[in-house]
Amino acid sequence: MAFAPKIITCLIVLTIYMASPTESTIQCGTVTSTLAQCVNYLTNSGPLPSECCVGVKSLYQMAQTTPDRKQVCECLKATGKEIKGLNTDLVASLPTTCGVSVPYPISFSTNCDSISTAV
Repeated sequence: MAFAPKIITCLIVLTIYMASPTESTIQCGTVTSTLAQCVNYLTNSGPLPSECCVGVKSLYQMAQTTPDRKQVCECLKATGKEIKGLNTDLVASLPTTCGVSVPYPISFSTNCDSISTAV
């Protein structure tokens, strides 16, 4: 009988571990710091630094779940609205410029709730 509680505990832990995440593990601060090297380029104030594309690729690798991708989308939209002189054409083309294929448009009008990993 002492064995049964251990099995139940293991099953609970396994169920929690195997459940798909419903909340993002990525914070907006991570998104903005990861892409901070891109700001001058995206405001027509300088060339595209290699560190920017490193950040774009890193962020893409971090955002592998639907909640993470939605969170990154919301963070990008909120942060982008705070940056004066942002060139939206450069923003939209940044993933492609950095060699990353994003299956949804990068735009202030993107519906972040429609983003998923099933594309």
